Amino acid sequence: MFKAKLVKGATVMALLCTLISIPMMPMASAADANCPNGYVGLTYDDGPNPSNTTNLLNALKQAGLRATMFNIGQNAQNNPSLVQAQVSAGMWVGNHSYTHPHMTTLSSSQMSSEITRTQQAIQSATGTAPKLFRPPYGETNSTLKSIESQNGLTEVIWNVDSQDWNGASTAQIVAAAGTMQNGDVILMHDQYQTTLQAIPQIAQNLKNRGLCSGMISTSTGRAVAPDGGSGGGGTTPPGTSTRVEAENMTKGGQYTGNISSPFNGVALYANNDLVKFTQNFTSGTHNFSLRGASNNSNMARVDLKIGGVTKGSFYFGGSSPAVYTLNNVSHGTGNQEIQLVVTTDNGTWDAYLDYLEIT
Repeated sequence: MFKAKLVKGATVMALLCTLISIPMMPMASAADANCPNGYVGLTYDDGPNPSNTTNLLNALKQAGLRATMFNIGQNAQNNPSLVQAQVSAGMWVGNHSYTHPHMTTLSSSQMSSEITRTQQAIQSATGTAPKLFRPPYGETNSTLKSIESQNGLTEVIWNVDSQDWNGASTAQIVAAAGTMQNGDVILMHDQYQTTLQAIPQIAQNLKNRGLCSGMISTSTGRAVAPDGGSGGGGTTPPGTSTRVEAENMTKGGQYTGNISSPFNGVALYANNDLVKFTQNFTSGTHNFSLRGASNNSNMARVDLKIGGVTKGSFYFGGSSPAVYTLNNVSHGTGNQEIQLVVTTDNGTWDAYLDYLEIT
């Protein structure tokens, strides 16, 4: 066993490198000096599209904007790398049905298929299932709302229409965006050059009016600060989510080290290897979703500890990255130390960790 651990130590040293990881977005609050008049939701439907999505993401990043991308499931299925690029660019990803039908003309089973196939396609690409759903054409009814709820989705309709789908010019799109106030959500699309060209002017207009681009709340469907408006730095308020990348956590144990494959993350190589961080909770029950993998076909087990108490275990049964969730975990409030710990290592497998999401 000791020899096996020495080999593992050598492996760690080989894997340790300087990684370029997704930057942690600064947490904004309602009191952010750059956003005195609040937040708006920029949304782009019908992606990802090989002909335009990369250009759209580059334009948004250059302008300092974040947006919600409502992806069509079959597009996500065919272009998973573009979905990953959306997340890497700091965007949020939502469900826009699988084939973009008139949902209210479908049977309940057809509705369910449209939604669940898209959830699966996006989760396969990013490791996380969407929490927001935009019905095509904005058409909805009680049956559809029920199916959305069953899939943990919040329906998001717009209250400002850019009319880019209807041949609006760049100037007209900019003018539409100029009407947005705090909480408003604007409808735009991934595939139009006029929409792409409007981005720099939209950014400048928002800045001039003391507004910032925000996320869409899963409780209200309206735009809020990127952290849900809490301003708490590391606080997780009810109804919002926090994702912490494993490589940004504090490492503990003899062999814990960074990895760059199958994702940028951390490997836990031996018993009691761990990563940890401190989170401030305003409520005492949350869901914890961990994306990870085993380094081979054997079962990797990672325990979740909060405040020194084991709350459950995540099991990864193979080398393909997967997300597993512990639901309705009860824990203390205020500052709590969260640990992810390998406790059953037998010298033949290791746990690879990508991120932990708290909802």
